[in-house]
Amino acid sequence: MKLLFTSVGRRVELMQAFRNAANKIGCPLSIIGADITDTAPAFQFCDKTIIVPKIKDDNYIPFLVDYCKNDDVEALIPTIDTDLLILSQNKEKFGKTKVVISNTDKVALCRDKRFTAEYFNSVGLKSPYPIDDYTKYSDGYPAFIKPKDGSSSIFAYKVNGESELKEFASRVPDYIIQPFIDGTEYTVDIFCDFDGNPIFITPRIRLAVRAGEVLKTKIDQDEAIINEMKALVRDYKPCGQITVQLIKQKSTGDNYYIEINPRFGGGSPLSIKAGADSAEMLIRLLRDEKIGYQDKAAENGAIYSRFDQSVRVN
Repeated sequence: MKLLFTSVGRRVELMQAFRNAANKIGCPLSIIGADITDTAPAFQFCDKTIIVPKIKDDNYIPFLVDYCKNDDVEALIPTIDTDLLILSQNKEKFGKTKVVISNTDKVALCRDKRFTAEYFNSVGLKSPYPIDDYTKYSDGYPAFIKPKDGSSSIFAYKVNGESELKEFASRVPDYIIQPFIDGTEYTVDIFCDFDGNPIFITPRIRLAVRAGEVLKTKIDQDEAIINEMKALVRDYKPCGQITVQLIKQKSTGDNYYIEINPRFGGGSPLSIKAGADSAEMLIRLLRDEKIGYQDKAAENGAIYSRFDQSVRVN
């Protein structure tokens, strides 16, 4: 089986997760890593590597389509936000290669956090309402300002008053402002079959974060969060992996949903290690196996702490 991962960059743990899953079930696997530079560390954990045009390049999609067809690639799996919309819009061009990504309309609402908040509310979930003009913000302080299509916590700031808000509004490109929710941050790793039926729903607490990616996490099989995510999935119908971020408000215990990332999140290998092995399930789905929902597959209370490691690339 040949799987192509785009923008592999530093996603070493994800490559290892698929390798381990394939070995576990005895599936011969060729991992193909794609990136714009040959110094991507994850390249060292792939069987094949390809240098691709930049995502905004007109040749990006034709290049990937030709490669997948010529090399009989079973599935293409995106790993970063900026890849998602263009791949979803062009997935029919890939022929027999399964592009593991949700429908374009669902991906588009994730790329603009104003639409994301409206969507959460439309399916009965709470979400802090976004304002895109600092002069019209009136929901009190502290507040939070960030780009409407941002990721990795870039240009994301907590704001303590009007003067700070005005200053940050001049610095943050195409921003939104929301009330700051004081509470416990969660990521939920959700894995579905290709028809949008859930297989794993794994909430985990973000104990420590750096540049938007989790450093320490704890599996917390919170029943309320799981049920709320089942409601989301019934409408969203994800294809493969998505991650959802929320904050459980300290004072009320209510869950306020912040964003959806329709891809393997940076911390998704931690849910895989805890027992919700979405890498294995994806391989099985590509082999046309039928898989049902597996309740609380990840070990509750398991804590993972991540670290940096270097690899020589020449």
